[in-house]
Amino acid sequence: MRILPCADAGLLVELDELEQVLALHAALSERSLPGVLDLVPAARTLLVSLDPECADRRALAEEIRRVPLSGARSTGTGSAGTGSSGTGSARGELADRGLLTVPVIYDGADLDAVAELTGLSPREVVDAHTGTEWLVAFGGFAPGFGYLVGGDPRLEVPRRAESRTGVPAGSVGLAGRFSGVYPRTSPGGWQLIGRTELEMWRTDRDPPALLRPGVRVRFEEVS
Repeated sequence: MRILPCADAGLLVELDELEQVLALHAALSERSLPGVLDLVPAARTLLVSLDPECADRRALAEEIRRVPLSGARSTGTGSAGTGSSGTGSARGELADRGLLTVPVIYDGADLDAVAELTGLSPREVVDAHTGTEWLVAFGGFAPGFGYLVGGDPRLEVPRRAESRTGVPAGSVGLAGRFSGVYPRTSPGGWQLIGRTELEMWRTDRDPPALLRPGVRVRFEEVS
């Protein structure tokens, strides 16, 4: 673990692997550390945003160093950086335990290619994608784009050799160990296996993003 000052009020924690980021994010989300405004995870870093008027950056760095990463949970959905839980139906909103169900039509342009790459049938690819619970590890690329981990390891596939200039909003894809949903039409090189009508990002919604770090996700096949 390496902790660096970031701008006027922040700490950037550098870690060796994504699992350590998830564990640290979960552990810090469950603690009420004075002066911490937000936690922003990435693939190998965690940005700790601080209130410059009350945060003791040196003391917080020491507190972070004492977190036992090996024993921390990597699926936490604490308040810092994750938003609050909702109630009622899980489809299209967060359920009371932080679970988001994403309805997907599995007719993606790369579904057959993913089947060939994995040695599965297209039906087995769909079953594998819907058969496990995913976790939003971090966001990036575009507002509302979440990098999901925790899926069936058989679905690990490379990006496309050639990116598309325009991937439609709502496209569900795979790349490496991750799954994701394109929040808007944009270029992209992920393997597309389906599409959803859920709006991943809306500026008139609070919070705007459905896929926020710490949110658990279930993909559900619909016709």
